[in-house]
Amino acid sequence: MGHAQRLRVIAELAEGRLYVSELARRLEMSRPLLYMHLERLEKAGLVVGHLELSQEGKALKYFELAPFDLRLNLDTILAAADQDRIATEAMGTAADSTGKK
Repeated sequence: MGHAQRLRVIAELAEGRLYVSELARRLEMSRPLLYMHLERLEKAGLVVGHLELSQEGKALKYFELAPFDLRLNLDTILAAADQDRIATEAMGTAADSTGKK
């Protein structure tokens, strides 16, 4: 929750469910980056994703807000910061192993 992009995702989904491409356009965010944020929000129980087929047979991944009541305290904030630090370090290690920066 402490990431500004995730707050923007939640704000967009507050208006109703959206499929990933539409959400990415509205947020002006790449789909890979959006999926990373959606994955973290889904793991936290704040959003739910559903795969559906359009009338044309195209698979669309929809996301919507899950009912939640979020209470923050210092322990919650420190735990979230620690998780972000670990994830950021892991991404840096993965990029280093592929030669990407």
